[in-house]
Amino acid sequence: MSGAALAGAPDQEADKEQGRDFVTALARGLSVMRAFTEQDQDLTLADIARRVELSRATVRRSLLTLEALGYVQSSGPFFRLAPQVLTLAQAYLSSSVLPRVAQPFLERTSEALGDSCSASVLHGEDVIYVARSTRKRAGSLHRDVGTHLPAYCTSMGRVLLANLPEGELDRFFRTARLEQVTPFTLHTEEALRAALDKVRREGFCTVDQELEIDLRSLAVPIRNAAGRIVASLNVSTQARRTTSEELLGTYRLALEEAAAGMRPLLIGS
Repeated sequence: MSGAALAGAPDQEADKEQGRDFVTALARGLSVMRAFTEQDQDLTLADIARRVELSRATVRRSLLTLEALGYVQSSGPFFRLAPQVLTLAQAYLSSSVLPRVAQPFLERTSEALGDSCSASVLHGEDVIYVARSTRKRAGSLHRDVGTHLPAYCTSMGRVLLANLPEGELDRFFRTARLEQVTPFTLHTEEALRAALDKVRREGFCTVDQELEIDLRSLAVPIRNAAGRIVASLNVSTQARRTTSEELLGTYRLALEEAAAGMRPLLIGS
């Protein structure tokens, strides 16, 4: 058997495992796009094939298709995402009610508190920012709409995990990678389940330097008009200048007022 045939064999086996309505080529193209990150904006075909665990021939076809459609551009052996990719995010932001409703509330709350505010949804093991105030906190990692963060060690993630059905939460713990990001990170299932129980009782979550040193955050649930939790609302601040008492006082009140203001506007979300 030729080397090319051997390279394609795993992909062919993967095809057989999917349902008849699953479009494998589309899934592969999306995985190729997700291989690019802020740290790795320029990748070779070999880099991408290694990251997405597909044959070089398969990745090459995906890249050439994406380049023809304007979503990828190349320079010598390197590929990078093209600005056309932004139209995919814009399609979600313009068609989803949550980002449109949340943005003005985030801006007002951020202005009042002097810190960044975000709205996030749960996606697999991560939370994704779907709206973000324009205020940036000095010294913070650059995070914008579309940023993924691990759900288990963020206040917004724990708010959403705490409200999952029991079966879905069990599934999360079976697959999630729980790592100690800082010396303060809760990273065992036992400790996290206890933390989630507390979130359910109190209706909010605080996380103190578990994701990033000197980062203290608070999150509350965002409910739609029917009362279902659809996202979480978060504020992040510097631990050295904002006490836990302030976070649970002024900050919590401001977030709860913003979440309550969004609720009647989130119809059909």
